[in-house]
Amino acid sequence: MRVLVTGVKGQLGHDVVNELEKRGHTAIGVDIDEMDITDQEAVRRVVTRAAPEAVVHCAAYTAVDAAEDHEELCRLVNARGTEHMVNVCRDLDCKLMYISTDYVFNGQGERPWEPDDEREPLNVYGQTKYEGELAVETLEKYFIVRIAWVFGVNGKNFIKTMLNLGKTRDSLTVVDDQIGSPTYTYDLARLLVDMVETEKYGRYHATNEGLCSWYEFACEIFKEAGIQVKVSPVSSDRYPARAKRPMNSRMDKSKLRDMGFEPMPSWQDALRRYLEVLGERRG
Repeated sequence: MRVLVTGVKGQLGHDVVNELEKRGHTAIGVDIDEMDITDQEAVRRVVTRAAPEAVVHCAAYTAVDAAEDHEELCRLVNARGTEHMVNVCRDLDCKLMYISTDYVFNGQGERPWEPDDEREPLNVYGQTKYEGELAVETLEKYFIVRIAWVFGVNGKNFIKTMLNLGKTRDSLTVVDDQIGSPTYTYDLARLLVDMVETEKYGRYHATNEGLCSWYEFACEIFKEAGIQVKVSPVSSDRYPARAKRPMNSRMDKSKLRDMGFEPMPSWQDALRRYLEVLGERRG
C-alpha cells in the first residue's frame, strides 16, 4: 500500500513512516519543506503526484499556549490545512487518517471520554482540531484517532524535559491534578498502521494502557532512570498557563478491542522501553 504521511519530522510521523516501511508498504513522508498544508494548490500537487491509497495526517500546529495569541495561524494549519487534505483525498478516493486530540473535549469530570462524546474544546488549539475533525467527517473513508500525552524519540516531550531537569536540580514540583495516559509513539505507530490497513473507519481513542497524573509520571521517570530528585505534587492553579489545560484526559479505548485491534501496552512498560532506547534506563 502507498501511504502519504504528513508531519514526518514530528515524533509520531517519524515512527509511522518507519512502521509502514517495516511492513513492506511504500511510505511517502512529507513536512513543510515538501508540502505546506496551508497552500491548497501545493497540497493538491504533492498528494496527487504521490497517488497514495491512504494518508496519515500527523502535521499540526501544536504549540498550545502560543495558539492563544496566534489563533489565525493555528486555524490555518489545523482546520484549513486539514480541509485541503480532505478535498484531495475525496477526489483521489483514498483513506484519510486524521490524528486528533483529547483537547476537543472540555477536560472536566472523571469519566473516560468516549469517541462519540460531545465535543466542547476549552482552548484555541482544541477548537481548531475540532474544526479539522468536522472537515474529515465529510468523507466516507476516514479514521479520526484522538491521542494524548505523547512521547517519542524524535522531538521534545515531557520525559526529555524531566530527564534534563533531574540532572540539574535537587527538587521539582509537578502538577498532580491532571490525569491521563502517557503514550509512546512507537506503540501508537504500530496501532495506526494496523488500523489504516483495514476499512474499519470511524472515531477512535488511542493511548497506552493505564492512568496517572503528571506528578506520578515524573516520579516513575526518575525511578526508572535512577535519578535522585525530590518531586513534590502541586495543583494546576500554581502554574497558570496561557491556554487552559484539561484536568481529565482519560480516554475510553474499548472501541479498539471491539473492532479487533490489539490494545497498546501499559504506559509503564512503554516508558521503560523508551528510556532504554534513549540509553537513560538505570532503575
